[in-house]
Amino acid sequence: MSSQHLLGTVSLPADMLWIDEFNWPTVIRSTEYTLTGAMIVDIGQRQAGRPITLAGAADGGWVTRATVDALRVLACELPGQFVLTLADTRSFTVTFAPEDAIHAEPLYPVADPGVDFPYFCTVKLIEV
Repeated sequence: MSSQHLLGTVSLPADMLWIDEFNWPTVIRSTEYTLTGAMIVDIGQRQAGRPITLAGAADGGWVTRATVDALRVLACELPGQFVLTLADTRSFTVTFAPEDAIHAEPLYPVADPGVDFPYFCTVKLIEV
């Protein structure tokens, strides 16, 4: 296993956790009633759209300010699809989520953080 995740060309620490890995059902169901009162159930397999949210925590998974800047640049690239390779070697084609894709806060307040200053970071992606 690798000691890093790789999003496009940006390395992320392996201890950034995929916090919503099991929160996306692959089978979807919808129901509706006909005018006669019978129920129609539609069942299908989702093809794409799985959220992949990588997040650091108080005890690890921190990134540097330089990494946050690199993520911001990557999020602006077109066409905006990247390969995410997790530390366990699984790979996914992803794009950044449409809102709040990158959220970063300094580990503690400082007036002028350098490029190596640590940040808590959450990266929201969507499998395409």
